[in-house]
Amino acid sequence: MLHPLTFHPIFKERVWGGRNLERLYRKPLPPSARIGESWEISDRPGDVSVIAAGLLAGKDLRWLMENHGAELLGAAKPQNGRFPLLIKILDAREKLSLQVHPPAAEAAALGGEPKTEMWYIADAAPGAELFVGLKRGASRADFERRIRHGTVAECFHRVPVHAGDAIFLPSGRVHAIGAGIVIFEVQQNSDTTYRVFDWNRVGLDGQPRELHVAQSLASINFKDFEPQMIQSQPKAMPGGTVRPLVSDPLFAVELVSMQPPKSVSWAMQTCTIFGVVEGQVTVAAGEQTIELQAGQFCLVPACRKTTQLRAERPATFLKITPG
Repeated sequence: MLHPLTFHPIFKERVWGGRNLERLYRKPLPPSARIGESWEISDRPGDVSVIAAGLLAGKDLRWLMENHGAELLGAAKPQNGRFPLLIKILDAREKLSLQVHPPAAEAAALGGEPKTEMWYIADAAPGAELFVGLKRGASRADFERRIRHGTVAECFHRVPVHAGDAIFLPSGRVHAIGAGIVIFEVQQNSDTTYRVFDWNRVGLDGQPRELHVAQSLASINFKDFEPQMIQSQPKAMPGGTVRPLVSDPLFAVELVSMQPPKSVSWAMQTCTIFGVVEGQVTVAAGEQTIELQAGQFCLVPACRKTTQLRAERPATFLKITPG
């Protein structure tokens, strides 16, 4: 039977990245690189997560899907034969490009993949903000005119954020992460991004970064005005609280806060991912146990049926299940 799985992170250098993943989570970042993304669980071509410990150490998530897919996923559905989710931590030292991901109805015609995602704000500098959706009243004509004039950011709805905030981003919603924010990102297994505007900066190669204006205009939901942060409230449960963040056909995400010395158990019909936001937890499934620190993730296969988490000190984590 498959045991709970941890993976080696895959680091991505980005022009907007920094070193916060080292500072906050002791990630072993390559020296001097501006790391913007840590892909924690990935089954993407060329970027497949490798199992870090246990009897299957050295095998990867692609091998698991090909040889033990039913045991791993349970009732969850694969995406084009691959693991259905991509889990990341993002470090935006500088603001990201103004961008959009194509909706399912348009993605194939544009040569891309749909991408719905959610963000949990793990750390935010004073004054940090997100760009999400359009300002009320912004029209497509105004949006296109401002693209030409380099002022399209004026069409975006801007939202101040703090650690603990969360937002859902369906495909078609324009967005960008502002400077000074670290995010836990849960998304479809997709890597299609269309840039509308990138602040006239150059990439790591010193060249202007590519924009995708035509594809963006075909993808943007121009009726998506001023979306709000997730407003759900935590509910009491034995051993702590649970706050529902997202319940979507693609994935569900809950924020769980534990108050020791009690433990929390779940029955499982699908695989479940636990990602620690603060503190330390022990994941136990059968005789297997894994210690998770803040910034670490664990994938528990569906065949385990039940999972127990316990903490010696207060801890907070995301519980993530695919659709």
